[in-house]
Amino acid sequence: AAILVLSFSAVIGLILLVSGCALQADGTYWSLLVLIFYVLCPIPFFIVKRLLDDLDASTSACQELAYFFTTGIVVSAFALPIVLARVSLIKWGACGLMLAGNVVIFITFQAAFFVFGRGDDFSW
Repeated sequence: AAILVLSFSAVIGLILLVSGCALQADGTYWSLLVLIFYVLCPIPFFIVKRLLDDLDASTSACQELAYFFTTGIVVSAFALPIVLARVSLIKWGACGLMLAGNVVIFITFQAAFFVFGRGDDFSW
């Protein structure tokens, strides 16, 4: 049941993102650049999880570095639509839809890490 809820919320977030693209009258797809941040977001988590499994030690420095990089990626995902709207590459309505999609997608990521990260020492 958890995977269905996570899948549904991810689809809702992507629909909001694509709706931001459809809102553009001239057919620009700058809104889809946020997908890069969706791909990059879990990478620090997986790298640190792999390092901690190999080292057999819980080093807090590795976890803190993963938090730092993940936070930078998430902040960049929220900053990109605002910058694109500010320089008039997208409309402010599309920016709002992108930001709403970001909120839904990143809450979905957080929930997925919570649901599937149970039972191990490294949890978000």
